[in-house]
Amino acid sequence: MEKAGGSPSVGGSYPQKNAEILSSQYGINLFLAGLLLTFAWAVHAVGISKSHLLSYLITLMLIQLLWMLWYLGRSCTQRRLIRDKDTHAGARWLKCGITLFAVITLILDSFKIGYYIDFSNCLSPTEGIFPVTHAVHTILQVYFLWCHAKDIIQSFKTLERFGVIHSVFTNLLLWTNGVLTESKHQLNEHKERLITLGFGNITIVLDDHAPQCNCTTTTLCSIFSQGIYYLYPFNIEYHILASTMLYVLWKNIGRKVEQHQQHKTPFKFHGITVGLIFGLVVLTSTIAIVVVYLIQIGRSKIKSELALTMFYLHAIFVLALMCTAGIVALLIYRLEDRSLDNSKNPARKLDAELLVGTAAGSWLLSWGSILAIICAQAHPKYTWYNLPYSVLVIIEKYIQNLFIIESIHREQEKVNDDIKTLRIVTLSRGSTLSLTPAYKEIYNGRAAPESGEVPCLCGRESHGRATAEASSIMHSASDVPFCSGSSVTNSKRRILKNIAAFLFLCNLSLWIPPAFGCRPEYDNGLEEIVFGFEPWIIVVNLAMPFSIFYRMHSAASLFEVNCKT
Repeated sequence: MEKAGGSPSVGGSYPQKNAEILSSQYGINLFLAGLLLTFAWAVHAVGISKSHLLSYLITLMLIQLLWMLWYLGRSCTQRRLIRDKDTHAGARWLKCGITLFAVITLILDSFKIGYYIDFSNCLSPTEGIFPVTHAVHTILQVYFLWCHAKDIIQSFKTLERFGVIHSVFTNLLLWTNGVLTESKHQLNEHKERLITLGFGNITIVLDDHAPQCNCTTTTLCSIFSQGIYYLYPFNIEYHILASTMLYVLWKNIGRKVEQHQQHKTPFKFHGITVGLIFGLVVLTSTIAIVVVYLIQIGRSKIKSELALTMFYLHAIFVLALMCTAGIVALLIYRLEDRSLDNSKNPARKLDAELLVGTAAGSWLLSWGSILAIICAQAHPKYTWYNLPYSVLVIIEKYIQNLFIIESIHREQEKVNDDIKTLRIVTLSRGSTLSLTPAYKEIYNGRAAPESGEVPCLCGRESHGRATAEASSIMHSASDVPFCSGSSVTNSKRRILKNIAAFLFLCNLSLWIPPAFGCRPEYDNGLEEIVFGFEPWIIVVNLAMPFSIFYRMHSAASLFEVNCKT
């Protein structure tokens, strides 16, 4: 709220701060109630069924749908008004990513509808209503984020805070529900595989939530039930991405926009061939490792041990390469003297906090594995590979977080004003003709070549072309050491772009194994003996979702770094 004169009112910000606190507390309580309901269903609490949980989620989605429709309708009536935008929020590549995950989520919903139809005799009606509501919710939410993720809301701020925070925690609860359902499926498979590894002293009790009736079409039921769990990783990533984009929208409500705007930095493949080649090799080999792992694990004790050994050796090699690449990038940054951009930016602040916060999940698992190896009385040969693997996971995330956070905070390279305004002119038949655009235009990218490199203008080529007619004159030539300076800068820039591209593909590669069931933390077996089966499984189920999200979020951040570098 502001006074008529335009100066901020001291009392005006107080109600808005209260609205922010009240809305955040509303969202937290909404989430805690749903979390407790989810936990009660997971442990088979008396009087709590899946229909109760789904009814709660359906209600939350319907409320969000009403709010989004109201917001879209109000935006249409005010579409001629000039709205403030946060140029850092809702990048196009992020919208494309969430759209891809949303499309796969819609396929998942169609599978759930088919599954409900085949088991309709013994399933609650809510299990049929939920995927339909979720599909509508997904379509409208993606449209909403495409159109309004950059908005800085300045009207109806109190009401909008509650609407946006409701949407944030609704997506977090849908993410929690997806994580729990997928984890229960993975846990059942894990319990069965432990027997083949020789851990017979662990009690195997399957957690079964299967329908208590026969399927009307056996083949279709098998396709739907198996296909659902392969699609869950994309559904999980969709909801966590949606919640982060909505959170940035919530933080931007009532924000005062700074004058300078971020320039668009499109992604280009030029100059990152080496990084892409090495990254694609890692991606291809990882997919092959995952396929072999899922085929071999659980077949026999020997095959399971070979699968685990193969996974650890491959992961150690990839993590070592990533550590080396990250160190090289940080060393290049140390050689450069460039200040950091500390301006207020909710999207960038959230990115940094999510990197460190979600990395704690895999750090917890890694320290648990290290302690298990140290404390265990017997060590099968394959478990020793877990030690360097766990150590490298800790180091690699530490280095990568430093690289990404510094990259997104670094200011764009600036050029001296004297150099920007310098013009190269040539004398031709008594008149001065401009041979090249102003350096200011070159550095602003309007006359730069497609490669993005600063041209080396030493005057030799232009002098050769104009020797027959005129002589070239360079003003302040001694102050323009472009040839040597720009080549060094471009070399550093090219190395950094290749490193970012390589790390981007490596993070996508390391997202695939845990997302699709290749989880040595489950199958290793040593941790269950040291910590106990139930305690370690609880730790894994809590930490693994954050570890999976870290890889996808890192890949998204590295894509942004590549565009910015």
